[in-house]
Order: sequence, then C-alpha cells, then structure tokens
Amino acid sequence: MTTLDTYAPKGRALPGRRPIARVIDSVTFSVILYAIIVGGLVMLSYSGAQAMGYNWQWYRIPQYFYTVTDDGFQWGEISTGLVKTLTLSATAFALAIVLGLITALLRLSGLVVCTAVAIGFLELIRNIPLLVLLYLFYYVLGPIFGFDRYWASILCLAVFHSVLISEIFRAGINSVAKGQWEAATSIGMSRGQAYRYIILPQSIRFMLPPMTGEAVHMVKSSAIVSVIAVAELTTIGRNIISDTFMSFEIWFTIAAVYMVVTLILSVGVSYVEKRYAVE
Repeated sequence: MTTLDTYAPKGRALPGRRPIARVIDSVTFSVILYAIIVGGLVMLSYSGAQAMGYNWQWYRIPQYFYTVTDDGFQWGEISTGLVKTLTLSATAFALAIVLGLITALLRLSGLVVCTAVAIGFLELIRNIPLLVLLYLFYYVLGPIFGFDRYWASILCLAVFHSVLISEIFRAGINSVAKGQWEAATSIGMSRGQAYRYIILPQSIRFMLPPMTGEAVHMVKSSAIVSVIAVAELTTIGRNIISDTFMSFEIWFTIAAVYMVVTLILSVGVSYVEKRYAVE
C-alpha cells in the first residue's frame, strides 16, 4: 500500500506530521518530569513533617473511601463528599451555561438597552470577589428569597462563572465568518434560526477548550462553599481532620482527588474535541 510517507525524503517526515518516536519521547519526558516534581514535593512535605515529629497514619485513609463490614459494602465519607461536589458543580455549571449564553446574546443583540444590561451585569459580577458574592447570596439574598445554603452556593457559583462563560460564547460566536450570517439571511433564516442551526454549531469547536478550563475551574471553585458549611468534599475533609487531627494525610488525599477529577475531565473533553474536529 502506498502512503504519503512514501513520497517523503529519507529521514524526513512530511510537513505537519510529527514522527511517532518523537511524540512518544515527548510524552515520556513529560511523565518523567511530572513524576520528579511530584516526588520532590512529597519528599519536602515528608521531611517537614518528620522535623515536626508528625505521626503518619496513611493506613487509616482507605476507610474514608469505602468500608466492607458484616452489613456489606459502604461508601466512605470522602467518596460521598466527592459525589456531592460533582453534583453541585454540574448543576451550577449547567445554570452558568444558560446564564452565560443569555448574557452573550444580549450583548451581541445590537440593542442599546440589552447591551447595557449585559455589560452592567458583567462588570458588576466580575469585580466582586467570589467569597464576598457567596456571603451576599447566603446572608442577604437567601433570607429574602427563601433558598437554603445549598442553593445559595449553586446560584452563587452559576452567576460568578456565567460572566466568564458569556465571554467564551461571545468569542466563539464572533469567530464564525460573517459570510455564514449572510448565507443564513440569503435563504430566509431569522436571526434565531441562524444562531441555532449555523452559528452556534460552528462555534462549538472554538469554545470547547476554554469551556473545559471553565468546567475545571468550577470544580475547584466549589471548595469555597465549605465556608458556609455545605456538605461537599472540602467540608468533609475539614470535618475528618477535626475528628482525627490527620491534617497532612487528609489534605493530600483531598488534593489528589480534585486533581484526578480535573485530569479526567480535561482528557475526556480533549478526546471529544479531537473527534469533533475530525468529523
């Protein structure tokens, strides 16, 4: 079988194609470098703990993920907290996407009032620290509108991230060629139909990378709701530490759980992005 590489000069790859060996070497180098950095941080932490006379109790960590007793298999506190964190983050992210899309469409509408409302909302929210915004939602808006700390957390995260997501939508929409708008108009499509069938589907490939980063940011931002005692991963970790005094083990474990979740999310969306680009 004849391939494109047949026509490439000896010892050289065709433009735009990287040799497989070079890609493998790059991945291997990245993994080794990452392992060295993590190993160095672990050694520094271990040395510091030893100097403090800290008594490591890693053998107690598995019970906070799961236990097997006479009553059968049971999930531990960290596993339960992880599920609650993912549920909270997913709900807040879905609301943030809706709010962000509405804000972006208002800003791009061309109407003076709609544009002014969108810009005012953006400037107001992104100039308020997330912690202050959380207190406003829980201590001020919560009693007024009657929502509890869980929904105060979801609404706070959704509103805070919606302003960032709206900019992602706006950039993605603006990246679509103006000729697409003209083509939609020429076949009699309304503005709404053009957005639904032409503009938004084409802008997805531009929005996927920054939207992935925003999803990761949402998962990490959810830890801040622990300050109002919402039962999620960070709150569970603080409760375990107050009972066991295993500060190092618990925080290292919680950090590792967050890292695994965000890495899985990043890798998964990268795979979807590549498939979408190929199709």
